[in-house]
Amino acid sequence: MSSLPLPANLERFPDLHPALSSQAALVEANRCLYCFDAPCTAACPTHIDVPRFIRKIATGNLHGSALTILASNILGLSCSRVCPVEILCEGACVLHRYNEQPIQIGRLQRDAMDHFYDGGARLPAPRAAARPGRIACIGGGPASLACAAELPAHGCDVTIFESRPLAGGLNTYGIAEYKLRPSDSLREVELIRSMGVRFETAEVGRSVSIAQIEAEYDLIFLGAGLGAMRRLGIPGEDLAGVIDALTFIADYKTAGTVDVGKRVAVIGGGNTAIDAANAARRLGAEEVHVLYRRSEKHMPAFSFEYQRSRQEGVRFHWLVRPVAIHASDSAPQRAGAVECVRVDANSPDGDTRPEPVLIPGSNFLLACDMVIPALGQSRLWSFLEADRGIQFENKCVAVDRATGQTANPRYFAGGDCVNGGREVVDAVAGGKRAARAMIRVLEARHG
Repeated sequence: MSSLPLPANLERFPDLHPALSSQAALVEANRCLYCFDAPCTAACPTHIDVPRFIRKIATGNLHGSALTILASNILGLSCSRVCPVEILCEGACVLHRYNEQPIQIGRLQRDAMDHFYDGGARLPAPRAAARPGRIACIGGGPASLACAAELPAHGCDVTIFESRPLAGGLNTYGIAEYKLRPSDSLREVELIRSMGVRFETAEVGRSVSIAQIEAEYDLIFLGAGLGAMRRLGIPGEDLAGVIDALTFIADYKTAGTVDVGKRVAVIGGGNTAIDAANAARRLGAEEVHVLYRRSEKHMPAFSFEYQRSRQEGVRFHWLVRPVAIHASDSAPQRAGAVECVRVDANSPDGDTRPEPVLIPGSNFLLACDMVIPALGQSRLWSFLEADRGIQFENKCVAVDRATGQTANPRYFAGGDCVNGGREVVDAVAGGKRAARAMIRVLEARHG
């Protein structure tokens, strides 16, 4: 943990939303109207009491402000940096009605959380008497962290199983450095560890079987997120220099050994594609091209992410589909160009995303030193070695929306494996919901 963030990344990836100065935070907090029926709180999936935490900043009680945030969202530090506040809390701010800038809720939340962690990250530790029953959380990402953090205060014994060396999931490995540094994610992991949660480095399905976990634990939370990124399915994708977006982001965040060359092609149109493209620019690529098979209006990335990427100098190519990756003339084992075909602008382009109509003879080559596919993640259920009565909807785990419980009453789930890939704050909400339902199950079982 002490080696992160990498020193070079501090310079190449300055904070997207720099911390407010103490005076600026005080001024901003005093702009808040402290609405009684605060729409910002309703817009937050974890329902942080926004007026309350901002009022505490205004009165100089930063520690109390942080505790208010953490009472609703144990990953308040990460969420202060990565939440799409433009469409959540800040998007709901009543000041929009008066044509005024909304309160900078995300940056105020960061102000309180930075103060909390810089001051030693101490939480009150009310711990109930030990309760019969053990809980396992599979996966060490935001959903499992939020689930596990709720349990020790109710006397529950909980262990998180994480396959990677560092916990935190995409917060540690998969979010762009200029949004969230891995060291900040790991500070939250350590806070949760200090609450009595155990972490075990083990890959469920390999080093430990699901049958072993079922034998040792009474309830199981599935928070494994999603699997590997989808493959392109075109010739040449196994050449050196072709690296999926999540691996690319994890490598430069934790190893710092990525050489992007002069020209990079990113394939995809989501927020991860944008993150990868921006990172490639900051890592020294002279040209970064994003190739997307649909039109600009159907790009799934948030519009503010797209505009930011354009400011970074990223070039966008709409209605093009890669059909092959060609080797470099000078290095036959490495990628040297992407062959694309143009898509008919009149192709069906609705929400069902049908196969595009390609224009015959419109093939062209885009020279590049690196190709970064960002096509979304596959579903990851290989560790469920046999049918365990868990049902799926659209390849996601089906749960009771009020409790997170699956069709198998011993299993609960939350986060990306349930919603298919949404925001960190949604994963936190899902983990909390499941934890509280688990507590009720154990209370009913053991009193």
